[in-house]
Amino acid sequence: MDKERIDDLGLNGKKIIQNTDYFCFGIDSVLLANFVVSNSNKNDIVDLCTGSGVIPVIISQKKKCNKIYAVELQNEMYNLLERNIIINNLEDVIIPLKGNIKEFGVDSKVDIVVCNPPYKKIGTGVENTNNVKFIARHEKECNLEDVFSCASRILKQKGKLYIVHKPQRLVDLLVLARKYNLEAKNIQFVYPNVESNPSIVLVEYVYFGGNEINVLPPLIEYDKDGNYTSQIYKIYGMGDEK
Repeated sequence: MDKERIDDLGLNGKKIIQNTDYFCFGIDSVLLANFVVSNSNKNDIVDLCTGSGVIPVIISQKKKCNKIYAVELQNEMYNLLERNIIINNLEDVIIPLKGNIKEFGVDSKVDIVVCNPPYKKIGTGVENTNNVKFIARHEKECNLEDVFSCASRILKQKGKLYIVHKPQRLVDLLVLARKYNLEAKNIQFVYPNVESNPSIVLVEYVYFGGNEINVLPPLIEYDKDGNYTSQIYKIYGMGDEK
């Protein structure tokens, strides 16, 4: 397809097929995958709203785990997900599952849930006429509460949920999570540069965890010259190339 491209992730030769007519992943997905803590080869992970599958692919290369279940609703994105699993030879690790997270469940509880959900409430922001992009960006098919509800159904007690979102939704990210017994434990704000407001927030929750929260040091994307900071180069596995 003329709107498709293949991007090299810089991780053991892994690549991602993307289509510019649909929804292409951004730095938020990369930062979220890196934020996940999974130190056991026995861990089962679910990635909700997985899109083309970039988060599971990155996690499979950077974290320890058993299986990663990648859940996607849209036919177009699900097709890319399946193809990305195949081209990366990850059929034994990443399991694609088609469906809406509102109804999604598992036979056995999982250790970790990850989600880069739609950021915008219906009626806010620019509503894209491209339905695939609209669903990816707006809470048409699932909202933030649906994410917490789903995570609470499928997580083991003391299991973890990792989310990336906009700082403007921070109150919702804390209040709605607690409604479903998900306590925010670690939070990290991401800043485009040292002079700007945060543009992204990463949150780690524990299902039936305690009520103390730890604010991690800020993550800065660009230095004063407009180059990636050493923090970002390290996350991308590139070293400090400034």
